[in-house]
Amino acid sequence: MAVATAAALLAALGGALWLAARRFVGPRVQRLHGSGTLGLMHGKTVLITGANSGLGRATAAELLRLGARVIMGCRDRVRAEEAAGQLRRELQAGESGPDPGAGGAGELVVRELDLASLRSVRAFCQEMLQEEPRLDVLINNAGIFQCPYMKTEDGFEMQFGVNHLGHFLLTNLLLGLLKSSAPSRIVVVSSKLYKYGDINFEDLNSEQSYDKSFCYSRSKLANILFTRELARRLEGTNVTVNVLHPGITRTNLGRHIHIPLLVKPLFNLVSWAFFKTPVEGAQTSIYLASSPKVEGVSGRYFGDCKEEELLPKAMDESVARKLWDISEVMVGIVK
Repeated sequence: MAVATAAALLAALGGALWLAARRFVGPRVQRLHGSGTLGLMHGKTVLITGANSGLGRATAAELLRLGARVIMGCRDRVRAEEAAGQLRRELQAGESGPDPGAGGAGELVVRELDLASLRSVRAFCQEMLQEEPRLDVLINNAGIFQCPYMKTEDGFEMQFGVNHLGHFLLTNLLLGLLKSSAPSRIVVVSSKLYKYGDINFEDLNSEQSYDKSFCYSRSKLANILFTRELARRLEGTNVTVNVLHPGITRTNLGRHIHIPLLVKPLFNLVSWAFFKTPVEGAQTSIYLASSPKVEGVSGRYFGDCKEEELLPKAMDESVARKLWDISEVMVGIVK
């Protein structure tokens, strides 16, 4: 027994050392834009949902560095203000901002937005339309992942309600501003897990059955179908929309997943070694929001800053149109 235990400990230690070595000597993320592109987003206004942590925060930091005026649309205003203060300090200290003397860092604005409340989405958009003369980039980044069954303020299953319906209404209400600011861009954050989802029009609200993993995948498939249908509707407007997956990234998105206490140290080690950091995971969002290389590109699916193929179910035009029509009714755009 003692020999077996010792062997197991040595194996675990060896694995940990190998993972650590892999992390330190493996390829590290490179910023998409060097110091020569500081100011690339100068004069542009960018709205990022869920920008107080994870991918959204990392995206905000880089777009600020590039000179954008970034609006953080966040549910918890206190946490958002804390994150904004930290971002401003980082920029001033040069930790994630421009090179000393380069200048051109953007402005940061915090606004309250709860995607689990259609009332909040409408109030937010009304404020945006009243106070913002332009909107150059909308990044639908916020999301909820594999939560227990719960409902939004309006009675929708939480993952479908936040990940799809909240962003669906937000985007539609801001389309006029995006069109008047053209050329403009919409960036939608989905997930590779869309592959495991299906659109069940008979139970979109998961009232007949609920599986938290399947419902997350369904909401991410809905993101892709929404993007493709919106791209079709926006042809000729000089407003583009693209969708991406960030890869497996270490964020607080998995806060609803229960990991046994004894397994947590191993999970933390594996995630540290193999998962992307938020900065790494945010690179495709930043690329689609700012790169001249995707000017005019619309309706495509990206990963690691490259276009990727979709499964046939994510390209079903009839399903995309039906989902759009039903979503309009669900959020009250069409009575």
